[in-house]
Amino acid sequence: MLSKLIRKTTLAALFASALTASSLASAATDLTMYYPIAVGGPLTDVIDGMINDFQKANPDIKVKAVYSGNYDETRVRALSAIKGGQPAQLSVLGALDTYDLIDQNLIEPFDKVATSAEDKAWLQSFYPGLMANGTIGGHVWGIPFQRSTIVMFYNKDMFRAAGLNPDAPPKTWKEMLAAATKLTGKDKFGLMIPSTGYPYWMFQAFAIQNGVSLMNKEGTQVYFNTPAAVEALEFWRSLAATHKVSPAGAIEWGTLRQAFVQGQTAMMWHTTGNLTAVKKEAKFDFGVAMLPANKQPGSPVGGGNFYLFKGSTPAQQAASVTFVRWMTAPERAAQWSIATGYVGTSPASYNTPALRDYAKTFPQALVARDQLAVAIPEFSTEQTARVREALSNAVQAALTGTKTSKQALDEAQATAERLLKPYR
Repeated sequence: MLSKLIRKTTLAALFASALTASSLASAATDLTMYYPIAVGGPLTDVIDGMINDFQKANPDIKVKAVYSGNYDETRVRALSAIKGGQPAQLSVLGALDTYDLIDQNLIEPFDKVATSAEDKAWLQSFYPGLMANGTIGGHVWGIPFQRSTIVMFYNKDMFRAAGLNPDAPPKTWKEMLAAATKLTGKDKFGLMIPSTGYPYWMFQAFAIQNGVSLMNKEGTQVYFNTPAAVEALEFWRSLAATHKVSPAGAIEWGTLRQAFVQGQTAMMWHTTGNLTAVKKEAKFDFGVAMLPANKQPGSPVGGGNFYLFKGSTPAQQAASVTFVRWMTAPERAAQWSIATGYVGTSPASYNTPALRDYAKTFPQALVARDQLAVAIPEFSTEQTARVREALSNAVQAALTGTKTSKQALDEAQATAERLLKPYR
């Protein structure tokens, strides 16, 4: 009798244990992720495809990916959802948003959640230049995903027609201006650089090429109106106002790629994230080059990082790390780079067969990676959004002629100093 009772009790316990395990295994962890797209091409389809592949490999994690517009629109939408009681667990936001997200106590450092030996190796696997914006105060707050540098696209056919060497793009401001002058003609300009969307980013490139960084490493001080910065903005302004190699007025970020592929400009500065779209759309031979130097070469990095929002359960945090690790693995980084033109975020991604073979037939894919050697962190400070807005407004005011370069940058400097004073 006793043996029967023990047997029944043991069977009941085993059944209950199996039922509990089955319930846990079948209970999916749900994640919501907001993400932006700031370039051309059907990239939402690429993201959806990658997530579908992830969920096949990880059926216990369900990811709801919400395309939310450009970087600014995505930040507003994600933060509004959190404040409205509909929190997301993670998001791709601008790498330059890290200070603001920390100040608002919205994000969790990856290094506090990803703590295994494998996790720590993963955190060390990315290009250092792409980690700079997301590493603050000794913690890793952002993981590189859709990252970029500014590159110069140029029409090799137009170079040939103008008597220029199509395999020797300009390497200095002087050479760029000389080439743009030869390339400017009826119904086309020699050079276009976007002045809407992210004017601060383009200006940061001019500034570093002229030897000046626009902010300190702590994000508490800016240097907008130094003589070198004013000179850099004045050179950009002169391309249209004095030399007539660029169109007067605003040059739209969102339509510049089309202007280039339609032959309206022989050269353009733009994010490498547009590379694959240009490759598909251009009906002519084109090249990609690093940005030209004046006192030195350089480009700011740009693009988006993964961030972990606070308020998630331990299971959601663990699932988020699993997802981000999967999305940034060398094979996926290579896949994303090929599909878009964004930089492969780790050296290992360029050693994958897919990206190695792709680069052999399309070497333009390596330019942005090679430019990382002279790249700097994207402009980012405390009160980033407001400081950045002041700078962008100043750049646009100078380029459209409503203010002089010095007047515009003096005003932006004063605004930034007022905003940053509490942090010094």
